[in-house]
Amino acid sequence: MAKRDQDVFDRLRKSGVRKKVAGNVADAFGKIDGRNKAPKSAKKALDDFRGLVGELEDRVTGGPERRKAAAKKAARTRKTKANARSTAAKKGARTRAKAK
Repeated sequence: MAKRDQDVFDRLRKSGVRKKVAGNVADAFGKIDGRNKAPKSAKKALDDFRGLVGELEDRVTGGPERRKAAAKKAARTRKTKANARSTAAKKGARTRAKAK
């Protein structure tokens, strides 16, 4: 069995990570030494944790609500601009009709 990085394991467990996941990550980090590159499983674990942290930060800062509000504003703006274009086109059509 691979050497387990016990410090990493303990830290992950204290942070609330499940035992199996913490064990897999600690095993992957246990294979790292000064000469070898980090195994793909360790890099994948880091990427997964980064993604999770990013998603949590987004939720904490109110990202979904802000995006929803921005989408509603954009739809409202598009509708207003479309009405303005329509009004201008109708006015131009009336002007051209009078000229004939």
